[in-house]
Amino acid sequence: MLKNLFRKKSVSKILADAQKGYGDHDASLHKTLSVRDLTAFGIAAIIGAGIFSTIGKASADGGPAVIFLFIFTAIACSFAAFAYAEFASMVPVSGSAYTYSYVAFGELVAWIIGWSLIMEYAIGNITVAISWSDYFTGLLSSIKIPALGINGIHVPDWASMDYLSAYNGHQHAQALVNAGKSMANLDDATRIAANAWNTAPQIGGFHLVADIPALAIIIFITWLVYRGMKESRNASNAMVIVKLAVILLVLAVGVFYVDTANWNPFAPNGVSGVLKGVSAVFFAYIGFDAISTTAEECKNPQRDLPRGMMWAIIICTTLYIAIALVLTGIVKYNTLAVGDPLAYVFDQIDLKLMSGIIAVSAVFAMASVLLVFQMGQPRIWMSMSRDGLLPKSFSKIHPKYKTPSFSTIVVGFVVAIPSLFLNLTTVTDLCSIGTLFAFVLVCAGVLVLQNRPDIQRGKFKIPYANAKYIVPILFVGGIAIAFTEFKKETMAFVTNEAKIVTPVSFVTSLNTEELQTVKNEISASPVVLQGKQIDAEAYLSNLNNQQYETFINKSVITYHKKYESGWHLFKHKIPMWIFFLICLVVTYLSIKKNLSLIPVLGLLSCLYMMCELELSNWIGFGIWLVVGLVIYFLYGYKHSKLAKEDSLLVD
Repeated sequence: MLKNLFRKKSVSKILADAQKGYGDHDASLHKTLSVRDLTAFGIAAIIGAGIFSTIGKASADGGPAVIFLFIFTAIACSFAAFAYAEFASMVPVSGSAYTYSYVAFGELVAWIIGWSLIMEYAIGNITVAISWSDYFTGLLSSIKIPALGINGIHVPDWASMDYLSAYNGHQHAQALVNAGKSMANLDDATRIAANAWNTAPQIGGFHLVADIPALAIIIFITWLVYRGMKESRNASNAMVIVKLAVILLVLAVGVFYVDTANWNPFAPNGVSGVLKGVSAVFFAYIGFDAISTTAEECKNPQRDLPRGMMWAIIICTTLYIAIALVLTGIVKYNTLAVGDPLAYVFDQIDLKLMSGIIAVSAVFAMASVLLVFQMGQPRIWMSMSRDGLLPKSFSKIHPKYKTPSFSTIVVGFVVAIPSLFLNLTTVTDLCSIGTLFAFVLVCAGVLVLQNRPDIQRGKFKIPYANAKYIVPILFVGGIAIAFTEFKKETMAFVTNEAKIVTPVSFVTSLNTEELQTVKNEISASPVVLQGKQIDAEAYLSNLNNQQYETFINKSVITYHKKYESGWHLFKHKIPMWIFFLICLVVTYLSIKKNLSLIPVLGLLSCLYMMCELELSNWIGFGIWLVVGLVIYFLYGYKHSKLAKEDSLLVD
């Protein structure tokens, strides 16, 4: 059985199947895409939430030095893109990392990758749909037509927010109000979420909270993707032109308002501040690999796919860096932690027209990301169905539109229904970890195949440099820097030193009696209080690090609510220990096997970003994989076409 789990597809067999059609589904996809179209799809996927939203929070954490994070992430993605490009040139068919893993590792790993890609494309689209809904409702509320008596079109909070955000916001607001904070002093996100929960219609005590605009855009995009690649391509190209024009306008206007004094200090929070935004910035690059799912619809996939991927990453990185420098040059970096940083910045310099233009273009930008992701997922399922791992209907090609029709409709449901109730942060992190896992395995796949003479090579091959001369130096150098420049942080990590919880976590974990105790301790504090009512969270948050540590040390509240220690602290470090151990193994293999440098660096850099995600994301990802394995063993293992071919050979 173990041998069957790792049965592999040959490149020649895949190419032969592509030439003659796939079994019962002999209808082929339209070959309409050029390098320009592929580059546009890449830009459509990459420039979305990153440049219109997450760039603000990342800039607030890292200051102007956030540009180095964009460069680091772009380099990591470029390493992965090289690996994708080599595979795409070698196996120019739909399926992306799923098909590549089938060649390199075998059926079980291919299934795991295919299941992970569902997390990237489907769950990623849930994230983008929720973000699109936020921008769209914000745009509607800004519409003012005095002649018609319109002073903003307001969608109720309960009809424009997911269920979990509303519920969690309500719970968080209650805890802060109990700690002495008034509803008016809550942050906007918490107050809106609490209002959505409190004002929602109820049926038998169940609060009817659902993100209706997110549902509407998913239905529209699914219809567009169903209609055909040509229609999708034209829509994508049009939306890319709109958002590129707006970004160039932002740069052209914004550069005249840059005050270089705002770039000092350039890295106010040091390296840790810059790296704090690694997950958000990586999410800004997710999508370039969706280009590889369109291989069968390319005019010349072996030449055009590698070029399309690299051009998309280069163009988008240049724009990200330019935008980050302009934003942090117009206003101080620490004011940028807002949901719509581009519009916010132009509001600050009183250019209201620019803010309106940006708001409109953000709606187009998000829609184009949805389009590319919604286009990629059905083609993964189509490839899995062709191999027998999913039912035949998933590989059905529409006779008129030449698209994977059934898969497209199913993806529409898979994205639409969860978008009504899933939390944005949850799906963002799950999407990131699923994508990074795919990147890691694609890079590993290139390394596995690099010295196999039986593999048919494509026109594009990653430039070879021997990793054994570079990787050991980087590994030893990294350890040396950790124990010299960052000795305190490194020793705290290694020794699992207890860590004080944040003021918000501390206050919201207390019961009524403990809250009163803390308020009494605050009353006795030598730090002067402003006002009569004690807002415990605000008071503690305004203390500097030394004052807060002194207060926590003196408080009579139980130790486990004040400090994170022992297993509760160590479990969050498990991903980083995994990264360290894999670095050891890869360094050893680089020396012994003369591995190629670029895919090694791609594997390690993507794995590092994966390990920066919280342990809860790893647990969620693990549960997702277990569900996938159950489906595989119940259906895919038995119906695999490779299994049937093997049984015929035995007979």
